This record gives sequence, structure tokens and C-alpha cells, in this order.
Amino acid sequence: MQNGLKTVSTRQSKPAASFAARQKRWTSNVARAEPKGSQKARRSYERYLTLAQTEALSGNVVGAENYYQHAEHYFRSMSSDGGTAQETSPASE
Repeated sequence: MQNGLKTVSTRQSKPAASFAARQKRWTSNVARAEPKGSQKARRSYERYLTLAQTEALSGNVVGAENYYQHAEHYFRSMSSDGGTAQETSPASE
């Protein structure tokens, strides 16, 4: 490396207007009946509830409790999203 020589980057800057023109806000004109997240939460709730019941039937109480806690998380998620939870909480079982 030689002393005294400095390389200067010649980077071209883009005008600010081009960035601002690309920004668009997302707006929805269609009312949705149920958000997609609640469908995923319901699917996960049912999956963990089934896993918990399977573990309980096999005699693994600790594994069943773990799955029940996961199911309860998704149950609460569905309840907070405003989804209609028709089933009882897995903690009461």
C-alpha cells in the first residue's frame, strides 16, 4: 500500500423522488370474514390438542401437558383475534 494515495468512490446518488414514487400504502377495499391467522391458529390448536390426547393415552403425562400448553397458546390466540372459539379451553381438561 502506498502512502498518500486515496481512492475515492464515485457513487452516483439517485434522486429522492424516485424512492418516494415507489412507496405505496396498502389498503384493502374488501372486508374479510375471518383473518387468515385465525385459521392457522385453529389448525395448530387442533393439531396440538390431538398430540396431547395421544400422549395422554400412551401414558406420557409430561409430554401431554407440554402439548396441552401449546394448544392453550393457540386457543388464546384465537380468542384474542376475535375468532369464535366453540371448544373449551384445554387447561380445564
